[in-house]
Amino acid sequence: MTRIDRYILKMMLIFFGFFALVLVAVYWVNRAVSLFETLIGDGQTALVVLEFTILTLPLVISVVLPVAAFAATAYGTNRMSGESELVAMQASGLSPWRLARPVLVFGLMVGLMVAVLVHALVPLARARLADRQEQIAENVTAQFLNPGVFQYPVSGITLFIREISPIGELEGIFLEDAREPDSAVSYSAEKALIVRSETGPKLIMMDGMIQALQSLGETPRISVTRFEDMAYDLGGLIGGSGSSGRDLRDYSTLRLLSPDETLLNATGAKADRARLEAHERIAQPLLSPVAAMLGFAALLVGGFSRFGVWRQIAWAVVALIFVQLLTNWASNQAGDDASKWPLVYLPSAAGSLICVVLLWLAARPRRPRHQAEEAT
Repeated sequence: MTRIDRYILKMMLIFFGFFALVLVAVYWVNRAVSLFETLIGDGQTALVVLEFTILTLPLVISVVLPVAAFAATAYGTNRMSGESELVAMQASGLSPWRLARPVLVFGLMVGLMVAVLVHALVPLARARLADRQEQIAENVTAQFLNPGVFQYPVSGITLFIREISPIGELEGIFLEDAREPDSAVSYSAEKALIVRSETGPKLIMMDGMIQALQSLGETPRISVTRFEDMAYDLGGLIGGSGSSGRDLRDYSTLRLLSPDETLLNATGAKADRARLEAHERIAQPLLSPVAAMLGFAALLVGGFSRFGVWRQIAWAVVALIFVQLLTNWASNQAGDDASKWPLVYLPSAAGSLICVVLLWLAARPRRPRHQAEEAT
């Protein structure tokens, strides 16, 4: 790597660090505010809020880095153009293809960072976050286990426990679920236990009865069902609808490429959907060098101008937006039909083609304007 390559690479890395820090801070603060409102509203401490915001940081960084790479190359190229450094480099015989080499190296470095995040750090952070959410759900549910009083965890839910035995059994439990306007379901049981499952805490009731009142027609109807034991999802007690299991994003890429029965049962997903998630992770780092090259190649088209390269910057932003729209479209198409997983690689391929076309346009020999007018 020559001195010019090291100079360009160093400058891009400095600008990248600045833009990444600013964008991550802005994005992270927005996420932290929403988490703060939710967790503090549930009675959690500031340490829990801090832990949750830290666990969301890898995902935030993986989303922001490609944008920061684009901003760094666009700003750095604009600065070199404004200070006539690009003109001097091109006058010394360096073509746009040659000047793009350190920028490509910079984009690959950013892509490597994103790859480490999406393949390692983000799944680990999401898995830890899911575990902590389950623990907090159980803790919040336990707050309502007070014997001898009627409690109303959420609107439409009524809970009464006669007493709690020394071994943790709930004796004489009554639970009414009237969240639906046209029906109300009452559960009563002699004994009950709270158990932990893969989908969240469950209330196991024994020797009880279910009374369901429906008022859909003119005459209300009531049905009674007796049971020896049954399970009730305690997600309703904390204002949720229950957890449907783990998310595919909590698992490593290798496990998603070859999903086993344990993973599929825990997530409730199909094998092709798991492999689609893996391919989306593989395709995500490829957008980083594309974003970096777009910010550089678009600004080389048109040559030097005393009025700056703002028009080229606008076209670079348009190209980046187009690649992002193509990414969203490909994700939606593959999401509707997992067999279309090759579409997730289309945005990076299209972005690479745009970069090649822009560099080709920048490398074409230009004639002075007065010669072009005389030729016409």
